[in-house]
Amino acid sequence: MTRPSVLVLACGALARELEAAFKVNGVDNVKVEYLSAALHNRPERICGMLRTRLASVRRSFDRVFLGYADCGTGGEIDSVCAEFDAQRLPGAHCYEFYLPPGAFNALHDEEPGTFYLTDFLATHFDRLVVETLGVEKHPELLDIYFANYKRVAFISQAGSAKASAAAASAARRLGLPLKTIEAGWGQFGDSVAAFSEADIISGKEKAGPALVPR
Repeated sequence: MTRPSVLVLACGALARELEAAFKVNGVDNVKVEYLSAALHNRPERICGMLRTRLASVRRSFDRVFLGYADCGTGGEIDSVCAEFDAQRLPGAHCYEFYLPPGAFNALHDEEPGTFYLTDFLATHFDRLVVETLGVEKHPELLDIYFANYKRVAFISQAGSAKASAAAASAARRLGLPLKTIEAGWGQFGDSVAAFSEADIISGKEKAGPALVPR
């Protein structure tokens, strides 16, 4: 059986996890492209960039998978999925899909004033937060941006000492207590596995952990 050709367009913050997930699932026939992880700070640009790329290449692929949740697009990314017959990751953002179902809502209810970090965001905190938000040149902005935050929650995927140290450093920089959650891949791993088995390997639809439907 000829396997479908698959394009994966994803956030650069997911590069390590996506590559690992595809390797675990034995997937080697996908073309993967990444948009800049800096779009975390400019979510209004995500869908325009996805549309531009998909409009030029969609007909060259049988399946399209978006390595994004809603990611601050206000539901617009679901319109992109409908326009280009694509699937995306579940939930509102990476902080949610790296946790079990319902876990993010529980964390938010526990402390709404939480600043969230993943392995990638912790490791690249200075570049993605300090530099991008102009704090490096204007240190006074730090207190303005983070005045209403009460804690940092580090959602750890790999449990690496490097990422843990980076999260602790970020929390100290913000002057906030740190809560660490050893989450692994959460719903992300299940979703990639379901997509891989149903669409990439067999070419048939199969029930499994839910992605956002096409």
